Amino acid sequence: MKQKLITLTLIVALSATTTAFAAEIPRESAPLNATKQQIQIVENLISDILDEVQTGNLGYTLAAGYANTRIRKAVMANQTGGNGYGILSPIAQNAIRVMRDMQLRPDAYTQAEEELKVLLADLIIDVQNGKDYMEAVKEAYAKIYQSVNPNFNYDEQFALDTCYRDIPTVGMEKFTVARKLLFQAQN
Repeated sequence: MKQKLITLTLIVALSATTTAFAAEIPRESAPLNATKQQIQIVENLISDILDEVQTGNLGYTLAAGYANTRIRKAVMANQTGGNGYGILSPIAQNAIRVMRDMQLRPDAYTQAEEELKVLLADLIIDVQNGKDYMEAVKEAYAKIYQSVNPNFNYDEQFALDTCYRDIPTVGMEKFTVARKLLFQAQN
């Protein structure tokens, strides 16, 4: 009897100390103009939703709806440190989209990482040596487009009105992984 009580007490104690691991927002998914503080605010609001996306229990549409509702309520209750819905919602939407895509297509992200480590090796080293992250992201995007069309001129095409641009088709995973690699190099 005494041994059963000790075992039961031990099980309860171990259960109480188990912590839940809340999913973090992938920093490479955040809009380029988002601050660390804004990302953290969104992460605090929706980390449990991200957990459900990551495990495949929630699809993009439901997760995005739940996240938008929480963010809207937090903004209206002045719980976001003065940050508005217009910046917080895109942080959530991007995180959900990227996490869902990674969950559905893990091989595409693995392949993109292998390719981009080679294609962007010089930029990764430059960022490790202090090159500006934003400048490196722009150069990485140009290299990615040029890997599809060697004649692509980034500055020329993005100077045009959007309806006249001729931009090669590239999967979202390449841009996400490029930002991830450069972000890791920065830190």
